[in-house]
Amino acid sequence: MSILGVCRVATALALMLALPAVASEDPVAGMKWLSGCWASVDGEPGSGEQWMAPAGRSMFGMSRTVRDGRTVAFEFMRIAEDENGKVVFVALPSGQQPTTFELISLSENEVVFENPGHDFPQRVIYRLMPGNRLTGRIEGTVNGTARHVDFPMTKSDCESGDSG
Repeated sequence: MSILGVCRVATALALMLALPAVASEDPVAGMKWLSGCWASVDGEPGSGEQWMAPAGRSMFGMSRTVRDGRTVAFEFMRIAEDENGKVVFVALPSGQQPTTFELISLSENEVVFENPGHDFPQRVIYRLMPGNRLTGRIEGTVNGTARHVDFPMTKSDCESGDSG
């Protein structure tokens, strides 16, 4: 076999050995940057989100909105693989029925989930920004009109809730 042939075989073997490692990667672990406590920039103290670090191919989060010293909205959230192996974001806002959004893109600082059949929102986006900032965004259409709501947050101390 020629040197070129040996190189081709070696390259093919290297690729085949690498494929199982790529296929078995945990996409949820790639969202580690979402972990921790995030205080709402525009909200009253206590408003924001908290996300557990990835473990067991899942993350769990919760959010709370405080107005006039009272909790007016809350949400429990889960990011995990579903029974078909797809990564999903499941939201349970303020005691409503769960809504599932499927992962459509993930980068080192942004994750996008989508459910085109949901009334609003159809997309849930988290984007890590410079300076320990995070933007949560929901977007979609309502009666044919594009809408979005941004939730700017800053990293905060989980014990005290102080930004920093």
